[in-house]
Amino acid sequence: MKKIALLGDSIRLIGYGTKVPELLKDEYEVYQPNDNCRYAKYTLRALYDWDPDIKGAEIIHWNNGLWDVSDLYGNGRLTPVDEYVRDMIRIYEVLSSRYTKKIIFATSTPIKPPYPYQDNSIIEAYNAAIVPELQKRGVVINDMYSLISENIEEYIRDDDRIHLTEKGIEVAAERVADMIRRMDRGEL
Repeated sequence: MKKIALLGDSIRLIGYGTKVPELLKDEYEVYQPNDNCRYAKYTLRALYDWDPDIKGAEIIHWNNGLWDVSDLYGNGRLTPVDEYVRDMIRIYEVLSSRYTKKIIFATSTPIKPPYPYQDNSIIEAYNAAIVPELQKRGVVINDMYSLISENIEEYIRDDDRIHLTEKGIEVAAERVADMIRRMDRGEL
């Protein structure tokens, strides 16, 4: 059975990552950390700890960004966009040199306004900064931002305005599973 790895923040951990293993259970062994991959620097550091579990993965689906764009204290983003791009490229380099060249990157999902720590225009700017850099390195892009933007009211929870509803999780998980299958078949 082929192995895949899912890496990402809470949109993965309590979102699509809760459903993808079930969707792929007959085709793939799915590894994902029990940890929230948080922001890019955290993921870059944590890859060292997750190394034994990621080894052997033929496809990696990965997202980071929502923590990076956060302005938690009103004094600037957790990660400035230039550092975000640099750190994301470093993550890509580790993933592609240690594990596999078959990497899918999911863009950061939108929030449901109003949300005090993030803004969709900033999320869009960070997505726009990283996507071309990863594409030119051969990474396939899963545009989760556009997918979830199609119906923010139905796909993003009202209570915290950032995490996926059950319907949002279902839609995102189906997209992730489909892209993994398509990459495995050589269609991406």
